[in-house]
Amino acid sequence: MTAPRMGAQEWGLLILLSLLWGGSFFFAKIAVASVPPLTVALLRVGLAAAALHLVRLGLRIAVPRDVSFWRDAFIMGLLNNAIPFGLIFWGQQAIGAGLASILNATTPLFTVLVAHLFTKDERVGLTKIVGVLCGMAGVAVMIGSEVLAGAGSHIAAELAVLGAALSYGFAGVFGRRFRDRPPLVVASGQLTGSSCLLLLPVLLLNQPWKLGLPGLEPALAIIGLALLSTALAYVILFRILKRAGSTNLSLVTLLIPVSALMLGLLFLGEVVERHHLAGMALIASGLVSIDGRIWRVLRPA
Repeated sequence: MTAPRMGAQEWGLLILLSLLWGGSFFFAKIAVASVPPLTVALLRVGLAAAALHLVRLGLRIAVPRDVSFWRDAFIMGLLNNAIPFGLIFWGQQAIGAGLASILNATTPLFTVLVAHLFTKDERVGLTKIVGVLCGMAGVAVMIGSEVLAGAGSHIAAELAVLGAALSYGFAGVFGRRFRDRPPLVVASGQLTGSSCLLLLPVLLLNQPWKLGLPGLEPALAIIGLALLSTALAYVILFRILKRAGSTNLSLVTLLIPVSALMLGLLFLGEVVERHHLAGMALIASGLVSIDGRIWRVLRPA
């Protein structure tokens, strides 16, 4: 079985996905100032699911009626949304966003290991492991060493974020079973599943009927989070997964900090420092190593 590879179109889609998810930090920061995080998560996936179902109806794409699809969609929603969202939100009560980002950047490493154990066409190789480790180091350098000062002082919270990265790794491999389905159908199915799974915890823990209506800015942020960073992002995600496989898809977690930094530079006037450039150079070298084409060129004939 041929191992999936990244072409120019797949790299373009991966960069676009990283921009959409990098932008989610801007939307989420505004939203959680007025709305509890778990409720934001439910609104994010619920509104995104509704939007994709409307698009699906407009395109006259039928919803799958087989039980196996919906069973798998709910499992995907659990692995890709409900579990990691819950663990990350819980973990970030004790650790900062910078440390959480570094821990979340272990997703490609977990995905490489899970794919090696459970697939035949995404076996682990030395260049892939070196590339992932180089990319993780780049994320740490780019975010800055100061965020590691408190590392180890909140072990449970740190393990929770690592658990989220592991869940994303399993989700990437599990999602391979949707290869023969249209990305729009898979994305709407997964988001429907995760919406149903998050509904009861939100009702029990947040009691949203007691919350006041959010202001205009938080409401627009939630809409942006749902339509851009979730609905559109997951259609792109499943398209990449279908073409390039779970290991290549997981590389987006290395690109998200770069996208968030560039968005901050363009729209918030943030300053790019030397360690940002050094980190981006490490991430780029890691991605080049994982891509593998440079090794094929340098390898003696």
